[in-house]
Parts: sequence; C-alpha cells; structure tokens
Amino acid sequence: MLHSDTVARGRALLYALLLIRPPHRKEHTVYDTAAPAPWPCAICDRLARARVHDGCRAKVDEHLAELPGLYRELSEALEPGRCGGGGRPGSRTAPLPVNLAALDLRARGGIEGVLTSWERDAREILGWAPVPFRGSIEQQVDGAARFLRVNLAWICEEHPAVREFADEIRQIAGHARALVTGETPERRVTVACPCGGTLRVTLSTPGARCGGCGQQYGHTEALRLPVAERRAA
Repeated sequence: MLHSDTVARGRALLYALLLIRPPHRKEHTVYDTAAPAPWPCAICDRLARARVHDGCRAKVDEHLAELPGLYRELSEALEPGRCGGGGRPGSRTAPLPVNLAALDLRARGGIEGVLTSWERDAREILGWAPVPFRGSIEQQVDGAARFLRVNLAWICEEHPAVREFADEIRQIAGHARALVTGETPERRVTVACPCGGTLRVTLSTPGARCGGCGQQYGHTEALRLPVAERRAA
C-alpha cells in the first residue's frame, strides 16, 4: 500500500513537471536606428528624420535670439565711417551724418518689419489674434523675436514657407552683424545648374533653388556646382 502511494505521488509530480511551461518571452520590435532618413530637410535638403534638422532649427533659434541685441548695438553703428555706407567713396559731397544701412535696419520696416511680418503670417495661419501693439520699435523687435522663438517648433514642422523664413532670418541677422562688427560680408559666387540657369551661393548657404528648372540643391550639392562662365557683354 505504501509502495503504491509513493508511485502515485511520483506520477503526479511527473505530470505536474511536464505541464509546467517555460515563461513566455515577450518579443521586442527592433528598430534600425542606422537606417537612412526618409526625406530631405525643408531648410537644407539633407536627409532628415524630421521635417527640419535639429541643427537647422537650432541655427534659426540662434539668429532669432541674437536679433534684439543686434538691434540695440546698431545704434552705435549709426555713425558714418565706422562701418561704411555713410557716403560715397570718391564723392566731393560731404558724407551723410548717419550710416544709412544701420538706420534702415533700426527703422520701422527693417529688423522690426521682417520679424513682425513672420509673426503676422504665423498668427493668420493659426487663426490667432493679430500682432499686438507693443510700444516702441525696439519693444516690437523684442516681442516678435520672442513669439517666433516660442513657436519655432510649430514653424519648423508645419509652416509651408519655413525655408523662406529661415533664409530671411539668417540674412537679416548676418547683415546686422556685419554692420555691428565691421565684418566683410560673405562673397557670393554664381554657379551653374545643368539646365543652364544660375544660382548665387556663399560658403554658408544652407541650400538654393534654381529659378530656371526649380531644382532644389542642399548645402553640399550647391557648393559642388561648377562656377558659371561670365558672358561677354
């Protein structure tokens, strides 16, 4: 009797062991982070995982952050002769008492005009209230730059003219910086598109579009285009 009970317990234990299944292993999806990016950046045309590269977005933000300070510093560049532009070389007439280039950027419609126009455009697309009156031109520059920085993520992801926005902000910041520091502007070179059209580029050009065929070139591709031949007059 004791032997039969022992055998029965052994069989029961064996069945229990056979019925035990190993724990289910959850399968994890493996993402290939080294896979090529699916589309070109909307600003520089290099392949990106987002609509705009993080680097391109950071550069635009850097320019926007810089513009209010440049606007203030331009007041010191108003004196003619410091940065050029006050008079005409070789002219017998007395130079103007102010640097016109610096004055244009500080006047309403200069830096303020560029920033406010893009703020207005964004507000219209989003269906928000019109650009508020903030006071002086300087206060308007501060407020518009702040608005664009706060909404830069949306601009990069959704605005249909993000390339034009980035180009204009880069150009106005570069112009103001050159007047403040006295730096020589980057030399522009005319390069040739295979279609026969030409493009004007600099070493820092993020990208360029051919006006003839509409072909868009990224930074590297634009700099690899051959220099256009000068046509005889």
